[in-house]
Amino acid sequence: MTTAAYSALDSPESIPKVFVEAWNHRDPDTLASVFTEDAEFVNVVGLWWHDRAAIRKAHAYGLERIFNRSTLRLSRVTVKHLSDAVAVVHARMTLSGQTPIGEVAEPGRRQNIFTFVVQRLPQGWRCVAAHNTDVVPGVETNVASGDGRLAAVDYRHVPNPVVQSGEDS
Repeated sequence: MTTAAYSALDSPESIPKVFVEAWNHRDPDTLASVFTEDAEFVNVVGLWWHDRAAIRKAHAYGLERIFNRSTLRLSRVTVKHLSDAVAVVHARMTLSGQTPIGEVAEPGRRQNIFTFVVQRLPQGWRCVAAHNTDVVPGVETNVASGDGRLAAVDYRHVPNPVVQSGEDS
């Protein structure tokens, strides 16, 4: 087994960089190491993990079963410093090569935006909370059907959407 070389966790920008490096090396241990012990992580479908061990376990499973042939590419990173020791990092990424499932023999590329809330600690920068969101081109939001299924929709192209006012209006 070869040992992968990883970027240092010496700046807020390094968090998504090391996340991507670890993903592409199928290394859930290094991926989890960018998070604090009590970190929170919400994935693209709303699964919510409450500590580093759970984040590691979920990504180990995902990298083995769902994303075992995938490549994650980092395309844009922005940082908003909230203090000398806290920052919000947004990262635009592209995922390709997801594992086929059912009728989808060749899953297409996915775009996503990660939000990482990061903190400077004595051992370097670490993520305290992360949220991953899929980018769905050409739509504005999701709508839930009566059976609870979500569909991406664009109200700009609906002639007369039905609007019901609620009691809290």
